[in-house]
Amino acid sequence: MTSDLFEHEPLQREIWAIGGGKGGTGKTFFSANLGVGLSQMGKKVLLIDADLGCANLHTCLGVSAKNTLSDFIQGHVRKIQEVLVPTGIPNLALISGAHDYLEIANPKHTQKMRLIRQIHELDAEYIILDLGAGTSFTSLDFFLMAQTGILIVLPEPTSVENVYRFIKSAFYRRFKQVARDPEVRAVITEAMRENNGCGLRTPRDLIERVSQMSSDIGIKLKEAVYAFRPKLIVNQVRCKDDITLGRSMRSACLRYYGISVEYIGYIEYDDAVWQATKKCRPLWLESPYCRTAEFLKHVLDNLLKKTEFTDEQVVHGDMP
Repeated sequence: MTSDLFEHEPLQREIWAIGGGKGGTGKTFFSANLGVGLSQMGKKVLLIDADLGCANLHTCLGVSAKNTLSDFIQGHVRKIQEVLVPTGIPNLALISGAHDYLEIANPKHTQKMRLIRQIHELDAEYIILDLGAGTSFTSLDFFLMAQTGILIVLPEPTSVENVYRFIKSAFYRRFKQVARDPEVRAVITEAMRENNGCGLRTPRDLIERVSQMSSDIGIKLKEAVYAFRPKLIVNQVRCKDDITLGRSMRSACLRYYGISVEYIGYIEYDDAVWQATKKCRPLWLESPYCRTAEFLKHVLDNLLKKTEFTDEQVVHGDMP
């Protein structure tokens, strides 16, 4: 691919980040199919495998990537456009994650900021970041740089626990970005410890403590709470209880964290998913009329319309 793939009249850009903390929840599957769905709508889309050190988005797309993010991060190329590769799908390009350099999973701060800055300069209508597992600062910063942060959860205790941890970690990371006062940052750092000795268990507790220290910073933190509205998708649903998980997590986040999480839909378990993955083909192309493809289309529609999966739909399981 030449570096002029997206060199045209500047487009209005939207960045989506797909995270969730735990590996194996379907983040890469969802990222690939979101990209295909948007591209079929005529949108200029760029997929970025931001799972540094353990990249496989190129495999899900059946693409061989000679140049990867490691070439950019290590300075072998100056512009991130130089590592764009074709997917063979109209309107859809890929930047493959680094998979040949162990230290790349934890880039230096200057490397990370250079990468984030150039991602913001890419000329595409939709940029989709497929994040790695865990709550590293790199994954959290990628999630927070996006206009839309999407969390994928499985109806399993370990996955649910990891999503809660990811939300809390991302939230506190955002707090540290907002607060510049060293004393306030120290309190936030302490609050991030699971068993901290200062009695700060939730973001609500933290905001109250910081407001006592500085009313101005307290106001900024409250504004950060209002602006932080991650979206939630339940994957591999098998029963009605799995469908209601999203609503339960939304309520828990609001009650205990004071964070508004938007439940935008679920995706049923389907053998067509692993069959498409085995063929290194996006489900959207391999089985466009299967039931899971319909779920994907409804979730994408909710994302574009910025609407939630309603309580009535949750109760009746009406989607699609």
